Amino acid sequence: MHLIVDGYGGSREKLMDEDLVHSFLDQYPDVIGMTKIMLPQTYTYHGKTPEDWGVSGFVLIAESHISIHTFPDKGYMNLDIFSCKEFDSSTSLDDIRSTFSLSDLKVWTLERGLEYSNEKEAYKGMMTERVGLITGAEMGDAR
Repeated sequence: MHLIVDGYGGSREKLMDEDLVHSFLDQYPDVIGMTKIMLPQTYTYHGKTPEDWGVSGFVLIAESHISIHTFPDKGYMNLDIFSCKEFDSSTSLDDIRSTFSLSDLKVWTLERGLEYSNEKEAYKGMMTERVGLITGAEMGDAR
């Protein structure tokens, strides 16, 4: 599943808070039952256009990644949760809205991993293709 969120009307203070973004990325994989495989990386960006500054961050999870980009002066943010494992997107939307005090969300949900027949196969495929932790032999593949 790929949950794509554009958030509007957010709290400027929260959207500019690199510690809040880092904390969200650090804790949220556990909240949705995912496996964090590295510490989150967060950066405050100041570019050529003054109002386009903000905080960007991501965390790699065994199931894929979570990324956030904020634009405090615009009260805007975008967030992606990209995972080969299902999670409750409605609860995630409530959590995102609450964490960043967003007044409005525009949301897209895309399915992924449809080539796998069940969750066990999806997990094995993800581990083989994305993380490389399981070899073909360990999966019973006589290559």
